Amino acid sequence: MPAKTDPPDIDDVEPLADSTARQARRVVAAYAIDADECRVLLSMLGIGPSKLEA
Repeated sequence: MPAKTDPPDIDDVEPLADSTARQARRVVAAYAIDADECRVLLSMLGIGPSKLEA
């Protein structure tokens, strides 16, 4: 099977459901070495920390 040469269309990506994003944050936090690495990984995935309600 030949490799795809077209870049993915970013408009086709759907936002994550809240529950999926929450689960992904937990997995990243569990495997991150420290809080700084956790923040970097979450940022790279586009699922930064959830907003705290005041």
